Amino acid sequence: MKMTKFEFERASKKIFRRDLRIKIIRLALLILLLMLILLYFILSIIYDAGHFTISLDRNLSWEKGIIIYDNLNEKKVSKKLEATAYNGMDNISIDWLPENIDTESDGSHNGDNYIAYTFYIENEGKDTVNYWYTTLIDDVILNIDEAIRFMVYLNGEQTVYAKLNGFTEEPEKDTKAFYSEDTVMLECRQDFKPGDVDRFTIVIFVEGDDPDCTNALLGGEIKMHMDITEEHVD
Repeated sequence: MKMTKFEFERASKKIFRRDLRIKIIRLALLILLLMLILLYFILSIIYDAGHFTISLDRNLSWEKGIIIYDNLNEKKVSKKLEATAYNGMDNISIDWLPENIDTESDGSHNGDNYIAYTFYIENEGKDTVNYWYTTLIDDVILNIDEAIRFMVYLNGEQTVYAKLNGFTEEPEKDTKAFYSEDTVMLECRQDFKPGDVDRFTIVIFVEGDDPDCTNALLGGEIKMHMDITEEHVD
């Protein structure tokens, strides 16, 4: 059967529109796939398997001669230190932590349901400097930060940071309140002289005696990192 010119043009347009739809669908699926791959890599970078990291400011390192390392005997200098992750952490009491947790080991020395990491900051330069150290919260799931304890030993002196009590809006017992909603702490180390070495031990755990530690926090996650900088701009 012979097609008229009108019928031929109509059929050609129908085929063209069909092929165009197929191409658009394929392109949309390809774009969606690329977006999912990109999202996967972004999330991988953000969470980094739950590691807690400590980063040193370039100015302190290059201009002031400040170094960081996590082994006093080897001094493998790095611009970024990384504590071993702990997945599936359960709540505990601060009273359950080892009495010698500050001095028991260098580097990562995690225990039952807590992260512990010891590192050093040393002044190899010629000038006395001040430096800031701050811990930032990158992300929180299921409000687990309500019961998190962030313990810092600086040269043997202990400070425990926690969010304000959700019921009283007062600091938890024997703790210092978080600096802000997304900043655990912000402190300045003054008069850090040439040759000085500061020893830090960081301990992270979920305090079971915190009134905000309820079943609603089960499955929660938190991502934090620590920065050591020459200056701080609020």
